[in-house]
Amino acid sequence: MSRFYIGVDIGGTEVKTALVDENDKAVFAQNIPTESEKGYVHTINMIANQIKGLLDENNVSISMVNSIGIGIPGLTDGKSKIYKAPNISWVDIDISTEMDRHFPNTKVFIANDASVAALAEHHFGAIKGAKNAVMITLGTGVGGGVIINDKLYSGTNGIASEIGHLIVGENFYNCNCGNNGCLETYCSATAIIKYAQRLFVDSPCSKIIEMTDSKPENITAKLIFDAYKEKDLMAKIIVKRFVTYLSIGIINLMNVYDPEVFVIGGGVSKAYDLFIDELEKEVDERLTFKNAPRGKIVKAKLGNDAGAIGAAMLGLYI
Repeated sequence: MSRFYIGVDIGGTEVKTALVDENDKAVFAQNIPTESEKGYVHTINMIANQIKGLLDENNVSISMVNSIGIGIPGLTDGKSKIYKAPNISWVDIDISTEMDRHFPNTKVFIANDASVAALAEHHFGAIKGAKNAVMITLGTGVGGGVIINDKLYSGTNGIASEIGHLIVGENFYNCNCGNNGCLETYCSATAIIKYAQRLFVDSPCSKIIEMTDSKPENITAKLIFDAYKEKDLMAKIIVKRFVTYLSIGIINLMNVYDPEVFVIGGGVSKAYDLFIDELEKEVDERLTFKNAPRGKIVKAKLGNDAGAIGAAMLGLYI
């Protein structure tokens, strides 16, 4: 009998669900709104209904499903408990208990959303075949996933892959976690925009001023990289700062994990070709052991599908 795996990627605004078969073929359900403001029980009920509908559409019974994996935008214990998921306002929730009400005989696994994206890239994508790898997701925040000996590594309490909270400097604003200097406050799309807005009034000749109609609230990370392509001085300063701190983060991770590959994902990775040469250069300049080989840096391949596909793979990796 064929075996199937279900993956659920819970985002701040939408939920994506995939059904993956034993041949790694994935079928996706239509995205549904997270509606986290209505409470986690409401969201879990919607997800359960979506899973049931996806199974029915593909003539798969729940008895044929090996496991259900769920990617969470926050901190989990890697088993069943969500400590905190700030973007959806979930705190101290045992998600497996809720899922058991709908699927009592099916194993349920949970993990951080960036960690499951790393699993997807390891199983299908840019780091397939790498025994040890680190994924860095550069989006609204900075997340990460760590693969050691072909297994997802989350540490004793599930926080080993909180790459965005590596402290890499002293910044002009605090991170949402309360600390100052987190990688997330230098290398996320949010951080890039905040720094651009800080420079805005002192750069009257910048193309960024022109492109935003002199309104700093119109700045986006994409716009900054577009200006960078046109060799705008303000954009160069912003991207240089981003690359500098990303290289510091990579060096710290290299010294701890020594992976074969670093994979860069998330929305900011769309500009990968614009910053990779400078990033490689700065990483090489900061190498602790300059005569030793280092892990290569590559771009993620799976895009927005990585979360749901990786969540489905949790049953194989945990």
